[in-house]
Amino acid sequence: MQVNHSYWQLFKAVYSKDVTLAFRQRAEIVNPLLFFLIVITLFPLAIGPEPGLLARMAPGIIWVAALLSTMLGLDKLFRDDYHDGSLEQMIASPYPLSLCVLAKVFAHWTITGLPMVLMAPMFALLMNLESQALGATILTLLIGTPLLSFIGAIGAGLTVGLQKGGILMSLLVLPLYIPVLIFATSAIDTSRMSLAYGGQLAILGAMLAVACIAAPLAISSALRVSVS
Repeated sequence: MQVNHSYWQLFKAVYSKDVTLAFRQRAEIVNPLLFFLIVITLFPLAIGPEPGLLARMAPGIIWVAALLSTMLGLDKLFRDDYHDGSLEQMIASPYPLSLCVLAKVFAHWTITGLPMVLMAPMFALLMNLESQALGATILTLLIGTPLLSFIGAIGAGLTVGLQKGGILMSLLVLPLYIPVLIFATSAIDTSRMSLAYGGQLAILGAMLAVACIAAPLAISSALRVSVS
């Protein structure tokens, strides 16, 4: 029982530290959300305000914007800890590195993904998305954005020791984002046609469940390789 309590205390400490630092440096929270809003706002200006066209393109636009916004903060996910020596202490700690990694990924999602989920109704309104598709949009973002954080953290772990690892991380991560993008946009499109989209959500949920178990271990291995 004492060991489990210690693990929870460690998780809470790492999570609280990252979220607190993000709120002190407001740009880490504002920039992804602002980028998301700008992308969604620019598309109607570029392709025209025709409601039917916007509604058809809305799922892809919303999810591409979410994908790119999530990637904005990934480069710094482990980099600050790497430079100040905290990452080496985490690796040398008797506690599982995967637990620290899990806390940091959840903190990243809280900072970047959760605000997008909360603002989804406004974004859907900007894109003239039908009301029946709003629920699917919120659910896909709620399930899919943590998955984006987990996948992106693997790339961040592999490139943490590189001088300009941001571009390489993008090249590593973007192909892995494609299945999430396909099933999420498919769920929203299906909901627009008033059809059942539970299958797509189930696949996204299964992918998230696998990521919660496997991704922390993969990220931990990537960090050990990068630091060594």
